[in-house]
Amino acid sequence: MNYVFYHCMKEQRKIFLCISQCGRNLRDKTGDFMYNRVRNKKQNGICEEVTDMYIIVGLGNPSKEYEGTRHNVGFEVIDKLAEKYNISVDTKKHRAYIGKGMIAGQKVILAKPQTYMNLSGESVRSLLDYYKIDEEEELLVIYDDISLDHGQIRIRAKGSAGGHNGIKNIIAHLGGQVFPRIKVGVGEKPPKYDLADYVLGHFSKSEQELMEEGYEKAIHAVEYILQGEMTEAMNEYNRKKKEA
Repeated sequence: MNYVFYHCMKEQRKIFLCISQCGRNLRDKTGDFMYNRVRNKKQNGICEEVTDMYIIVGLGNPSKEYEGTRHNVGFEVIDKLAEKYNISVDTKKHRAYIGKGMIAGQKVILAKPQTYMNLSGESVRSLLDYYKIDEEEELLVIYDDISLDHGQIRIRAKGSAGGHNGIKNIIAHLGGQVFPRIKVGVGEKPPKYDLADYVLGHFSKSEQELMEEGYEKAIHAVEYILQGEMTEAMNEYNRKKKEA
């Protein structure tokens, strides 16, 4: 219970910060949304319902030439989440296409940065600042990983960029490495193959079938995490694949 009260006080501080920065009352745009979050949590002096908002960011490159490439699997997962939960990701704000909705009983914003991969942090930073999001608890980033087999996923609560330029830029803009992420495997780069050519290339038919399975795993992992079951998600998906 002490944790829940702490969470309420944390949200109230966010409200006051929003008022001082924006000069608007709680009924104005974002303030109204933030007010609803706190109001639902505190009734008659007791926190009864905890409803956070999460920002789920899928990384990729904009424009049609990059559709379906290895580097755009983050966009693919966002699109599939949007389709499953009937969320329109078509509002252009914060250098991203975003859409608001509900997933697993939680308010979410789905986001696809339009900055190109290497500048993804600019969009993420803008989103977090505007919606007063705690990146350690309420941000989830989904992206490609060449160290994992096609369709495998790994879930991490924190960590380095691991050579991924999009994550590197996000870390630079956030000033830290502590934010949850889901890595979706796109297969290891063949020897002597240029890295940029590989991640900007397309999947073969057999690889695409494995990727579709991976996207479903990523969606399930998102649902786990939004329900506060990060550890369960890690136990489910971080196990090493057994050799046949």
